[in-house]
Parts: sequence; structure tokens; C-alpha cells
Amino acid sequence: MAHSFGEVQLLNLTEEQRSLGCSKQHENLVTVSITPDEQIVFTESTGAEVSRLPLEAVQGFALSSSSFAVRPKAADSDETASLVLKFTKPSDAAAFREAFKQRENGRCERKRLTGGESVFDQRTEEASASQYFQFYGYLSQQQNMMQDYVRTATYQRAMLANTVDFKDKVVMDVGAGSGILSFFAVQSGAKTVYAVEASSMAKHCESLVWSNNLADKIKVTAGKIEEVNIPEQVDMIISEPMGYMLFNERMLESFLHAKKFLKPGGRMFPSRGDLHLALFTDEALYLEQSSKASFWCQESFHGVNLSFLRPQAVKEYFKQPVVDTWHIATLLSQSHKWSVDFGTADEKDLHLIDIPFDLTITKPGVIHGIAFWFDVAFIGGSQTVWLSTAPTEPLTHWYQVRCLLERPLIARMGQNCTGRVIMKANDRQSYDVDIEVTADGITSRNSLDLKNPYFRYTGQAVQPPPGNIHESPTDAYWQSLSAYQDVAPPATNGSHVANGGNIMDLLANAHAAYRGGQGPMVSNAQSGKTGGQTGGQNPLFTQTNNFGGPMLSRGQQVDAVNPALNPALNPALNPALTGYRPWTGQ
Repeated sequence: MAHSFGEVQLLNLTEEQRSLGCSKQHENLVTVSITPDEQIVFTESTGAEVSRLPLEAVQGFALSSSSFAVRPKAADSDETASLVLKFTKPSDAAAFREAFKQRENGRCERKRLTGGESVFDQRTEEASASQYFQFYGYLSQQQNMMQDYVRTATYQRAMLANTVDFKDKVVMDVGAGSGILSFFAVQSGAKTVYAVEASSMAKHCESLVWSNNLADKIKVTAGKIEEVNIPEQVDMIISEPMGYMLFNERMLESFLHAKKFLKPGGRMFPSRGDLHLALFTDEALYLEQSSKASFWCQESFHGVNLSFLRPQAVKEYFKQPVVDTWHIATLLSQSHKWSVDFGTADEKDLHLIDIPFDLTITKPGVIHGIAFWFDVAFIGGSQTVWLSTAPTEPLTHWYQVRCLLERPLIARMGQNCTGRVIMKANDRQSYDVDIEVTADGITSRNSLDLKNPYFRYTGQAVQPPPGNIHESPTDAYWQSLSAYQDVAPPATNGSHVANGGNIMDLLANAHAAYRGGQGPMVSNAQSGKTGGQTGGQNPLFTQTNNFGGPMLSRGQQVDAVNPALNPALNPALNPALTGYRPWTGQ
């Protein structure tokens, strides 16, 4: 049974008044208590729960005889994140201080006697965890993920399409961040949502809950899922735990760990993950990475011979997985799929992932490495919804990942290529990746560090690889022009026009847009260009983040020759284009 310590006024310690100046967080007095599972719980006089804090996730200190402050233990928090409890009676404040101190001493003693580190602490380097939670504590990073339209809208659609799984159910949101998925759960009919967040974003999440008048439904719990407690089992666990190559950041393990709170027969959203891998060819990428090490070929750099370090430099560049997007025609094989069922998988299953493969070459070329992407499925009681990061689908902030071989291999049509991908979890919340490909008895290998990828995405429209045009583009262009001239009515001056421009210019613009050019009718936004890593600005693509990673695009790039997006190319709006069909180059 919870031990009550009387009524308190909840206050926030503000930056401007760091001494003892505070601003109100809650208008009315609330009752504070400590539960047997070591949670500080605040309730209104009506019995409605206001919020709760796990004792293990906070540290406390007395401000005066009647005031006590608690703040998150997260490394990125400071005094301004403190919550001040102003007791109506000094005796209640003294009793609370003593109870807080006893429980803190008890936890320290248990940890000393049992080595009681949490599962998360055991598998994670302290510096990595600190950087990780600091990163996700930024509103800008939450915005980056939330603005990924494909990601966010798919989650909402998956929940709203399966209200049978949420109606009057208890839900847990693991790694809630801003709480956006918790709000979707409430929209889908959830009775109660426990939003668990370990970073300082928890306080922003709680603010959003209050400002949206949902404190009676969404309970924000600050702390790691491996360390927190909640008062009941849940019917559904929701989360967005995917990283690059599905497994990076090792958040999936926390997602699986949360199943200790899941009722028998409960659901996981997402329910399943598929990692796809395929062989690819990309001479430009291979030469790009190889040439970076040419700096170390210099034998007289300010009088110093650097060439001894070139082999190590080459290995370092090839050790980086490449995060970008590319044309599906760069693949030399269909993909091999490795699946994990989140409902049945265990955390330990993700510590060592071994994926052997046997792929058939679908077109001849040079194998430069292995390309990866993933799909996840939300398998609900009414509908299954997929979120895909495949190169054929609208772009997401996960992009795709390619791992290069330092020594490429020649592949023939119809040839079988075998190989293996081994992913070993490390304490930096990532994986060491070993790849191996064998073709014609020749084996090429490489070892990569998924924690240190090369973010290559530029925002340019992806181009097919050379050698994929099987008819004369010039002939196709003139044939298209001739067909348009046959059906387009002449203007009063005898020339074919479209919105005041010559149809020849119109087609040239369409052709330039198709080829990634910049004709007079193609705006920077329409061509899909972005400042991204070049310093420009674009309304469709945001800047790269300040940790070096690319930001998301909002789904697919805009097609400049799409009649729906360019009225000048829409036959319904432009009579001169009756029978118009965008030129494809094929």
C-alpha cells in the first residue's frame, strides 16, 4: 500500500529564478505518496493520478524545511529540470525526506550486494548512453523524426485501422519521446497509456500531455524501460525502435524487454521486422571511397612521407557503412529476407545475428557490396499495415544502407553467389558487421562499424546506373516531339504553345527534369534538390542534423514532370497537350 505524505504544491524551478523562485506546474494542491514499487505518485483530491516518477530515475535534495526538489538523473538534465514539492506541513516534508533517503540507501545497498545493474547498464557503455539520451532529449531531433511523414502517418494509420486492439485497452509506449505515439493510441481508443521515456524529453512529453488535457489517460514515466515499474500489465506495447539496418542503436532489445509488462496474448506494434539484403554494383561509390584515401599517398606533405598510412586509411573508409538512397537498378540480385517476430523473439536473439545467403545474379556486373533495407509490419486484429524503407518506396529518414567490399567481384548472369552477414552487438549501442561474398570460388570480405556510418545523402534525384538504356534516347525524344506536334493545335502565330511557351521548350524542360537538370520551368523544390549537406535551404528537405546525420525527406521527392504537380504539363488544364504522356526515356 502506498505511503502518503500529505498535500504539496507542485512547482517548476525556473532558469531566471534559480535560487528559490518557482513557477506553478499544477494549479491545485495534490497528495504525494510513495508506492511499494518505489514510485512517487501525485494524485488530485478526486483520486485522479496527476503523474508519477520512479525513485530510481531521480535524485532529491531539500530546499527548505518545507520544500523538496527532485530532478532526473539523466546526464543532460540540470537544475532547471527540477520539480519542487512545497509541503503544506513541515512535518510532512521531514517524513518525505526521510523516506526518500531510506529508499535511496536501500537501493544502493541492494546494488552493492547483488551487482544489481539494469539490463541496459550491463550492455551499454556509459559514455554511449549519455550521448544517446542527450541526443534524443533535443526537440529538434524529435521534430526530425516526427516530420518524416511516411513514418508518422504510417504509425497513425496502423493504430486507427486497428481500434479493436486499442479500444479501452492499457497500452505502453516504449521510448515515447515527444509522446506522439501515445497520442495516437488515445485517438484509437486506449483507456490508459504509460509513456516511458528515459531522456529529458520526458518533461516535454508531460507538458504536451497536460496542454492537450490528456493527463487522465497518458501517464508519463521517466526512466529506462529496464528500470521502471508500472502498476499494471498492459494489453499492447507500441514503440518506434528501429535504427539504420533495423538493429542500430539496439533499441529493439528494449522493445523486447518491455514484454515483461505484456499480458498473455497481448500485441506488439510493430509486430515483425524484415531485414532485406541484396548484392549491388556502384562504381562511382566505390571510387569515391577509394579516392578519399589518396591524400595518404603523398610522399612529401610539408616534407613528410604519409604513404605508410594509406592502407590503414583505405580500411577506415571502407569500414563505414554508407547511408544514402539509390536506384533499384543498381541491384544485381533479388533480396534475401531475415525476419524477427517481436512477439516471440528474446533480447538475446539480437546479440549475434548470423545471416547466410545464396543469391542468383539477375544481370551481369561488378559486385561492390551488399545493400540493406528493412520493412516492419503492424499486424492488428483488423488490418496489417507495412512501413517500408525499400528503395522502391517513398524515402524515410532511415534511407538505405550499403556495405562495400574492399575487393569487388565479377558476377555473371544466372550465377549463384553465396555469403554471410554477421552482426555482433557491442556496448556502444550498435553492431560490428562482418560481410562475406563468394563468386566463382573467389571470396571477398569486409568488417564495418555500424556506429560510424558515412551519411552520403545529398537530396539529388537518384539516377539509374549506366548501361540500362536499351533504345536510342535521341530517337525517342524526336518521336515524342513529332507525336505531340501532330495532336497539339497551332497557336495564332503558327507555333505550338503551352501557356505562352513553345512546346519544344516545354519538352526540353520535361526532359531536363527527367535527367535531373534545371530547366526554366523546374524549380529547385520540384527537382528534389536540397541544401542537406551543401548548406542550402529547401522546403521539402531539412538540413542535416548537428550530429552529422542526414535529415529526412517528406516521403518521395517531387516529380517535376508529373502533370498533377505541374499545371503546364496537365492536358486537362492545357488544351495544347491533348494526348500528352511524360517522356520516360525508354
